[in-house]
Amino acid sequence: MKTIASLLIMIFACNLQAKGIYATFTVYAEQKADLAFDYSGTIKSINVDIMSRVKKGDTLATLNSDVLIATLNISKVTLKYAESAYHRHQKIFSQKLTDQTQLDKYESAYETIKAKVELEKTILAKTILRAPFDGVITQRMIELGDVVSGQMIKTAFNIQSEHRRTLIVEFDQKYSNEVNIGDDFIYKVDGDNREHKGTIFRIYPAANTKNRKVAAQVAAFDLKVGLFGEGKIIIADKALSSASSHITTPR
Repeated sequence: MKTIASLLIMIFACNLQAKGIYATFTVYAEQKADLAFDYSGTIKSINVDIMSRVKKGDTLATLNSDVLIATLNISKVTLKYAESAYHRHQKIFSQKLTDQTQLDKYESAYETIKAKVELEKTILAKTILRAPFDGVITQRMIELGDVVSGQMIKTAFNIQSEHRRTLIVEFDQKYSNEVNIGDDFIYKVDGDNREHKGTIFRIYPAANTKNRKVAAQVAAFDLKVGLFGEGKIIIADKALSSASSHITTPR
């Protein structure tokens, strides 16, 4: 009897097949952004072009900031003297040679100019457009001498992650209860016979009302953004799994 039971288990194990759910996909960059200045001015320098590889924080382009720099330098000088005057009157106040009102006056002047310097530094920083993450420049829409406006945002560059990609995988909504995070996705890019394998790491919570499909995300690497293809989501056949789990060995 044990031998028969063992054979039955082996038969079920051999017949336990993985089910493939047909799905299509489109390749997207894992990260992408439209970059623009949020300050008005004239383009003074452009440090990158299409296909330039950049690191987070790299300077991509700058606006003419001569006036802002000059204004900031004047404010820094004013701050220096305001700070000196405030500290001097602190000593005078400690010696009871002046009153609190006079000290407050100098403290207010010092704090006001200090805040002004910080504001001007913040404004000056807006004249420098930096990379928000490591990536590659895919488009450039500005030229030297162009005038940009903080009120009418104009995209200067498009940037995307250089290697990391996300596949947006779509499958029929009738399989929404069968597909799970962690399922494998075996796929081919259209026009390429090479087979790739990925794993579903996110499933969208709602179906697309236009095509009645559910979307999921699969991580990929070095595929060209915008490509598409098809494949199969591999899931265990639950019916066979359930049947095999109910086989018991007679005592």
